[in-house]
Amino acid sequence: MDNGKQFKKIMLLAVKIAVGSSTAICIAQELHLEYAISAGTITLLTLLATKWETVKLSVFRLVTFAVSVLTAWIVFARIDSLWFAYGIFIFIVVLLSEMMGWRTTISVNSVIGAHLLISHDFSADSIRNEFFLVIIGVSIAFLLNLFHDNHHRENAMIADMRQTEEQLQMIMRGLADELYREISEEKSIEEKSIEEKSLKEALDGINRTEKALDGRNNINRLEEVLRGFLKDAYEFQDNTFYSHPGYYIDYFEMRQGQCRILHELFEEIKKIRSMPKQAGDIADYMRYLADYVVEKNEPSRQMDALAELFKRMEKEELPKTRSEFEARAVLYHVLMQLDEFLDYKFRFVKGLDDRQRKKYWNSGA
Repeated sequence: MDNGKQFKKIMLLAVKIAVGSSTAICIAQELHLEYAISAGTITLLTLLATKWETVKLSVFRLVTFAVSVLTAWIVFARIDSLWFAYGIFIFIVVLLSEMMGWRTTISVNSVIGAHLLISHDFSADSIRNEFFLVIIGVSIAFLLNLFHDNHHRENAMIADMRQTEEQLQMIMRGLADELYREISEEKSIEEKSIEEKSLKEALDGINRTEKALDGRNNINRLEEVLRGFLKDAYEFQDNTFYSHPGYYIDYFEMRQGQCRILHELFEEIKKIRSMPKQAGDIADYMRYLADYVVEKNEPSRQMDALAELFKRMEKEELPKTRSEFEARAVLYHVLMQLDEFLDYKFRFVKGLDDRQRKKYWNSGA
């Protein structure tokens, strides 16, 4: 995520927490509730969650409120020591919350327990006071978390998808160019004298090392960027009530898998010491395939073309030397990885339901 997007998210969160907390305190004061400032704290703690988490968290906090009050009454009425009573109370609250998977409710329940420990008042008015503090806090947080710039965030994710596709295309073409270069370099070396060959091989070794570093760095950067894009997709899913936000998660997970394949392809191509002529056909295919690394493409044609390439290679004359055999074996492995690269997209497309196809593939989005 770039710095501008990150700063905007932080600013929005800060504004929501400031407005929500102060509003909750104001309402609590107008209702003449004791510990009114705690309503602001409850709002703050709830606003740190996403939209869906806020809904679940609000329900959990209301459910565990009764448990916390009952625990406080049992413990505080029987233990005089302030610190020991609170320790026992927190122990029970944490234990029950963890067992039920409601860890996020501990903070608010500890605040309620602190109030009851100080007042030692378990009257109906006191319990009502605490209940209203919780209601105000979670209600304000819930209302504010309904406001998310989801349209802007969705457009940003679409831009991230286009950026991902451009980077994958660039890397795929770069791998194809590397195969082309290796073939042309081998031909030129064969035509030179022994001294020229030695010098040429030394210089090419340096160039290959530099290109390898560039290629590896490009793939590593894309993998890092994709982790950020996937995190944004999960946040978008948790902050929207759409029925199918998981499309973006599935998309970036698919691209992550393809990026890993390109990493493996890069390492395989580096292993080839003597480049066979068949590498040219594979390079041609990779340049052809790069044009179809786009969102709205069902890869059946590309898979058929790859199957034809497999058949052509099977009809080629068998390798005569060990180095030729090793190089041919690596090329077959490259083809298998390209097949896996396409399979990631095929499974992604196959997993789309009718509503997703209509929204994401049949529209101009």
